[in-house]
Amino acid sequence: MSDVRSLIARRLDDVVEDLALLVGVETPSTDPVLLSRGAAEFVPWVKERWRAERVRTLGDGPGAVIQVDVPGSLPGTVVLLGHLDTVFDAGTLAQRPFSVAGGIARGPGVFDMKAGLVQAVHAVAALDELGVPRPSVRLLVSADEEIGSLGSRSFLVDAAAGASAVLVLEPGGVAGTVKTARKGVGLWTVTATGVASHAGLDPEAGASAVHALAALTTHLVGLAAPSVGTTVNVGVLTGGTRPNVVAEHARLELDVRARTMDEASRVSDALAAWRPDDDRVRVEVTGGWNRPPWSEPAPELVERARSVLSSLGVAFDPREVGGGSDGNILAAAGLPVLDGLGASGGGAHAEHEYVVVDDLPVRIALLAGLIAGSPSAP
Repeated sequence: MSDVRSLIARRLDDVVEDLALLVGVETPSTDPVLLSRGAAEFVPWVKERWRAERVRTLGDGPGAVIQVDVPGSLPGTVVLLGHLDTVFDAGTLAQRPFSVAGGIARGPGVFDMKAGLVQAVHAVAALDELGVPRPSVRLLVSADEEIGSLGSRSFLVDAAAGASAVLVLEPGGVAGTVKTARKGVGLWTVTATGVASHAGLDPEAGASAVHALAALTTHLVGLAAPSVGTTVNVGVLTGGTRPNVVAEHARLELDVRARTMDEASRVSDALAAWRPDDDRVRVEVTGGWNRPPWSEPAPELVERARSVLSSLGVAFDPREVGGGSDGNILAAAGLPVLDGLGASGGGAHAEHEYVVVDDLPVRIALLAGLIAGSPSAP
């Protein structure tokens, strides 16, 4: 893959120009108009660079998935998995426009994960220009990954069925990073309805929703098991109206991360079994495991990544991370997955988000090597 790296290094200005193009179109997860505009820019850009024979949209609205197919000369199909949406609201681009200074590219969504989309397109184009045989490639790009992929997940599973490999374009970290496991992500909302009363004149007549969810918070925090990677975070706890009123309403939002389904089940079962001490308080629990744990990496893909990076003189840096991705969903569907193949950089979801420009040739060569060397489908 050294030839791919050399080719991309010579054309690095073109890669950066494409990155500027994608970052320059805002695509917040919660803005259907801007997402549609982003898709309208993205599709012809991919078609031009790949000469793709088949481009279609699966579904509509925020849960739609763009599918782009390019045939190959080797058996099997490699899925490149990405998302177009970002966590940044409309107007962020005006405050922090795309820029490059000192070898660092910045802008909303540059790291997570528009650079990964640019890398995918240039990796396939480089293989074809250099005449390197490869399997067919199917690029799947969703528009709701940052808000849980609730609309897109069924389309992703169906479109990826039978793939010989799923290569996830989420950001990496440094030049040699790949992600070989991700924790599962559980998200719940708990609402409590009690009985309001005067806190001084008639406190026994009341049943506090706030007190109930405060007790639940203590219960939930006690379920954490850091030694096995299970974390519990009550990120939102609100309720009540005034200090002298026994609170009738309260609400709690919970985030749980777990490495294994056993741990995931333990926490969710404990939440489901909990009851408030005061039976006058009614509790409603919604949510669940948004993304299942992915704890078993595909050995052939891991070894292929190690081999490609070694050939490029780059140290292999496999990592397990707490954040989930759509790779969790496809791994749970039984597909071989390798994640974190996007850009080097940092600051995902933050104002200081950035990409290391000089690492892009290595990252693109790594992705190209995984595509060209992926095992054929059974």
